[in-house]
Amino acid sequence: MANKLTKEAVLAALSKVQEPELHKDLVTLNMIRNLEIEGDKVSFTVMLTTPACPLRSQIEREAKQAVMSLGGVTTVEIKMDSDVPNDGRLRGLVNMPIRNAIAVGSGKGGVGKSTIAVNIAIALAQSGARVGLMDADIYGPNTPTMLGVERLPPPQGNKLIPAQAYGIKMISMGLLVKPGQPLIWRGPMLNSAIRQFLGDVEWGELDYLIVDLPPGTGDAALSLAQALPLSGAIIVTLPQLVSLEDASRGLNMFKTLEVPILGIIENMSYLDLPDGTRMDIFGSGGGEQLAQATESPFLGKVPIDQNVRIGGDSGKPIVISHPDSPVARSLIEITERVAARVSVEALSGGNELPINIVE
Repeated sequence: MANKLTKEAVLAALSKVQEPELHKDLVTLNMIRNLEIEGDKVSFTVMLTTPACPLRSQIEREAKQAVMSLGGVTTVEIKMDSDVPNDGRLRGLVNMPIRNAIAVGSGKGGVGKSTIAVNIAIALAQSGARVGLMDADIYGPNTPTMLGVERLPPPQGNKLIPAQAYGIKMISMGLLVKPGQPLIWRGPMLNSAIRQFLGDVEWGELDYLIVDLPPGTGDAALSLAQALPLSGAIIVTLPQLVSLEDASRGLNMFKTLEVPILGIIENMSYLDLPDGTRMDIFGSGGGEQLAQATESPFLGKVPIDQNVRIGGDSGKPIVISHPDSPVARSLIEITERVAARVSVEALSGGNELPINIVE
């Protein structure tokens, strides 16, 4: 007579399946939910730590193989779901829960930092996450142009309501001043604006708040890090030496502020020519060198494509206008790596495992 299949046996099999980023098994991480057995059919949900999980298919395949190896199982049905863990940091200024806050910074202007921030935010939203984008580049707020947003919705009571575009919520100083009006602000005013963007905006519950910082290592980054505990920072650089020196200063600023470095992105990395050759307009390999020198993760290279500029000017970012282009694909892969790194930080930085991901 065949042994009766039990939930304990299924969980024992699944306890041998590792979450590749977190280096713990699915059972210890409490990622197996709704386990049901009907005769020779086993069904369950795998609760990922981010909808943008880059290894989703690997986890699903290995979980299925583990259960199918049990005697008496002929069918395995797996539902892949996600619940983004909170990084555990207290954000007193923000009334609604923001589970993770990610700063996008650079040591100098002109490296495409805002383009990276906008496309990462949209790619996270496309994966199913709840995403906000805070344009903290007070001096050059160009996020509204990139997203095709011209005004904020009417306020509700004493709260600003963020604009919505491509599935993300967005706030920017560019929507609060007249077009072309110069912003000549000193440090305390800057600090006040950033705090207002946090405390006076009805963000709702967010899995990720992406913060587009002004270039450099000035007051804005310091104010932000003090007002909003950050899950981590992304540094955007070009391949050339001058950009790397500036990016290194930005990276060291975040380290001084004890903000985890999620990784380095090398933007405008190369240009693919029609004949199949590749031109390194700004040099090559600088981002990887900086990552190695600072012992930081290298998140990837983003090639040059005129459609990035066209999309930014017309309010249709590249992951929307040309989702199958090499640039969009690289940005989506980078986004998945960022999401994975944030999950690792949230589940290891100060939080003890195992952790119940559902609140």
